[in-house]
Amino acid sequence: MSNPAMLHELGGRAKTASKQIAVASSAVKNSALELMAHTLVEKQDDILTANRLDIEQATANGMNRSLLDRLSLTPARISAMADGIRQVAALGDPVGEIIEGSLRPNGLRIQKTRVPLGVVGIIYEARPNVTSDAAALCLKSGNAAILRGGKEALHSNIAIAEALREGLSAAKLPADCVQLIKDTSRQTAAEMMRMRGYIDVLIPRGGTGLIKAVIENSTIPVIETGVGNCHIYVDEAADIDMAKAIVVNAKASRPSVCNAAETLLVHQSVAPSILPTLVSALKQAGIALRGCEQTREILGDPDIIAVTEDDYATEFLDYTMAVRVVCSIQEAIEHISRYGSGHSECIVTDTHSAAEAFTSRVDAAAVYVNASTRFTDGGEFGMGAEIGISTQKLHARGPMGLRELTTMKYIVYGNGQIR
Repeated sequence: MSNPAMLHELGGRAKTASKQIAVASSAVKNSALELMAHTLVEKQDDILTANRLDIEQATANGMNRSLLDRLSLTPARISAMADGIRQVAALGDPVGEIIEGSLRPNGLRIQKTRVPLGVVGIIYEARPNVTSDAAALCLKSGNAAILRGGKEALHSNIAIAEALREGLSAAKLPADCVQLIKDTSRQTAAEMMRMRGYIDVLIPRGGTGLIKAVIENSTIPVIETGVGNCHIYVDEAADIDMAKAIVVNAKASRPSVCNAAETLLVHQSVAPSILPTLVSALKQAGIALRGCEQTREILGDPDIIAVTEDDYATEFLDYTMAVRVVCSIQEAIEHISRYGSGHSECIVTDTHSAAEAFTSRVDAAAVYVNASTRFTDGGEFGMGAEIGISTQKLHARGPMGLRELTTMKYIVYGNGQIR
């Protein structure tokens, strides 16, 4: 079967399944989610065996250690994936929620009601946990999911998807509510981007190249997610101990994720006193630094190489960070405006006026005052798992939980009115 024919058949099955899951009760969906979580743990050995194949191949291909970390599964991580599914089951069901209503002078009663999107397509890279997170969120919000992961995680994704589909069947729901495209070629990805009529919205999760390709080639509405060129700005009124804790956490706790910081900006009035402390802590955490001319002059450290314009624009997703000294909060904001991706930005300051200036003028999905950018996450925001972090302004922005996977329908009740 040709790629287009295979995808159209898969899309047709997803459309059929979406009509059934759209009207399933909360109890039925929650039961299915519990069974999916159970099956995921039950099939742990199969999933770990598959993951080892992916790790061996990725290692042979020279994948860096931070990306290997994203790809790697352990019993603890599989347990966490199952817990994530159970947490989604415990969340309120957005489907059927009445957003607002009104009674018109002519007697018409209008309700704005939350309904599923239909079929959600997700294209993602080497993160097998996305398979279970996306499936769970789509199911609870009444959507079918068509998943296309990266070739690096193919064996892991197949094993996870099979476990999830087994759980759906045990719950007497169509297994086709969750489908995985096993062909990871670029041709098939391009065909998926043209499945208008089968897929209602396409969500890319990954690096700049993937997201750019989807935006430029998709005939399906796209919600842009993922690219996180995030900054920490240390203001002239920052507490040094707080700044050190936030900077190290934002960069070093997990460098391969989209909410990790990529550039450190430091006000010039405190740079001579605070930079040595920050840089020492970052180096102890294994971070390689690329500094502006003033940074290198202050530190006199030959290990810090000269930063480039391209570095400022790069989402490293690795143990690398750019450092720049700025003359004012205005220059920090201008830097973020030029190089940031609209994901998460942070100021460390003890003054209310600086915090207000930063939060009002920085254009990003999440803007932090004295807290790590690593909190931009559906679970940390109280949404449960998320499908991704939207960096656009329509139809959703920030962590995309259950409500962001729905749209609205106007239901109008009358008693014979005509116009």
